[in-house]
Amino acid sequence: MTELLPVVAAAFVTGLLGSAHCFGMCAGISGLFAVGANVASMRNQVPRAVAYNVGRVLSYAFLGVIVAVLGKTVVAGIPDIAAPVRFASGMLIILVGLQLAFGWRILAPLESAGAKIWNRIAPAAKGLVPVESLAQALGLGLIWGWLPCGLVYSVLLLAATTAEPTSGGLVMIAFGLGTLPAMIATGISASKLARFMSGKRLGAGLLIIVLGLATIAMPVLKFTRADRQMDHGQHGRMMQDE
Repeated sequence: MTELLPVVAAAFVTGLLGSAHCFGMCAGISGLFAVGANVASMRNQVPRAVAYNVGRVLSYAFLGVIVAVLGKTVVAGIPDIAAPVRFASGMLIILVGLQLAFGWRILAPLESAGAKIWNRIAPAAKGLVPVESLAQALGLGLIWGWLPCGLVYSVLLLAATTAEPTSGGLVMIAFGLGTLPAMIATGISASKLARFMSGKRLGAGLLIIVLGLATIAMPVLKFTRADRQMDHGQHGRMMQDE
């Protein structure tokens, strides 16, 4: 559990700091969601925004479980692959930071690769817009959790490195919770959030880059400690033999 905490924390902070990226990716659905919400009272807007995001986070959790199961299978066959995958996850987080900070479309090819699955799922959302009930909002969130997104993919790689279904789900839930403040606000007032987030992209992007570097450093530090312990143990045995 101790080793899982830094991964969960990294996922949460990535979601929190990457909110500007999430807004850019989800601006379309947020606008559609607001079409149904603008004519309603605040009492109706907030529960629908919450229901939509609960559905989105549940989809993330499901994906986290799936990739962790795959990760467990792969690690069982190739024990040394966990560290390279963690490194790849850190690199993806850094690319997300660069894309967010400077507006570069670095992850566009990766997001396009996931579009094939998305194109099969997206038509199901048409019957749920405009959102007029909590059930519709929840259903829309469940669908929108599959939207191709480099930020989501980077954290999914992180979830895969846990190689445990429960842990993978927790990592993606933490990420989803990190995105909640911005995404709920988006559903209520997209235009105000857009103005606010536009001035925060550089700082958030640079912080995400630092987080990516820390994610890469985690397995390096882990193996360094393991090597030191091994060397210490070998030295101790040599002293006993003497």
